[in-house]
Amino acid sequence: MNTVPQRFEILVVPEHAEGRDPARLSEVAIRSGVVRATGELGVSGYPRYEGDGMEAEIDPETRTVEALLVDGAELDYGLSARVSGRTDS
Repeated sequence: MNTVPQRFEILVVPEHAEGRDPARLSEVAIRSGVVRATGELGVSGYPRYEGDGMEAEIDPETRTVEALLVDGAELDYGLSARVSGRTDS
């Protein structure tokens, strides 16, 4: 049985939103996208996900975005990436 989620929604938010309730982060997100598992591991050792112009490596246990490219570039200073409350196994 595969316990690694096959999809995540990633929210790109301003850093000042870090303390917000995760269920309400979508209200301040400047971009979001649904990424799907590629079946590969990234350089960080975590599963790779791609979709909606995003390439991510996500720790499925902690739901932490370990690496992220948006349209092929790293996030600008002052932005961070969070996994929304919505996932799909």
